[in-house]
Amino acid sequence: MARKSRFKAAGRNDLWFAGACLVALVVWGIASHADAQAVAEPSGPDIAWNVAVGSDYVFRGVSQTEEEAAISGGVDLTSGGFYAGAWASNVAFPGDPDTNAEIDLYAGVRPEFARWVWDIGAVGYFYTGQPNGADYDYVEAKVAASRAIGPATLGAAVYWSPDFFGAAEDEATYVEANAAVSPADRWTISGAVGRQFLSSEFDYTTWNLGVARQLADNLALDLRYHDTDAHDFGEIYGGRAVASLKAAF
Repeated sequence: MARKSRFKAAGRNDLWFAGACLVALVVWGIASHADAQAVAEPSGPDIAWNVAVGSDYVFRGVSQTEEEAAISGGVDLTSGGFYAGAWASNVAFPGDPDTNAEIDLYAGVRPEFARWVWDIGAVGYFYTGQPNGADYDYVEAKVAASRAIGPATLGAAVYWSPDFFGAAEDEATYVEANAAVSPADRWTISGAVGRQFLSSEFDYTTWNLGVARQLADNLALDLRYHDTDAHDFGEIYGGRAVASLKAAF
């Protein structure tokens, strides 16, 4: 995403929007789970944890760590078709020596219909140590769908924010098409092409292509190349190969 140095007074519209979306999704998820329990044996929620280390943290084609290593971790709770979770990573932005971490909170539902798996939710992005007036925190509504066709999975997603990252941005939309295929046991090849639309003049296209190897039941290695068409925006928008190792338990 575009990282700019112009600041504005941080508004509260994004926080109200985040709260409304997350509360609505939690209520919907609880209600859906209660309906399911009425016709099935009760079961507790599933909780999964993950930790990862990577040579860079790239988000939509842009380095979030000034091309340095990243350490991240998260927790996910699922109950029926409802999910919620939290994830955090170190970050570093050009010209900003203070912001040091990103914390994401998200929730949603994953219904299945018309042979597609849908993902309808909201994601809140929050940054620790950010300068006064930076207005980094924002929230996005998300609608995504995917479908398995033999060994391949095809998908698409749309994210929308009423008040995007940074003081110079307002409304923003991100659209993406993605695909993955498993050519052999424990191997996955995947890629995506996306377009970030911003309220400023910083729209850009991004893409990535990579291969993942399941080293063990709970350990995976991913090698991926990321790039954008916005190299003029700065080095963090340039092409880069990223290696990451992720453990899930």
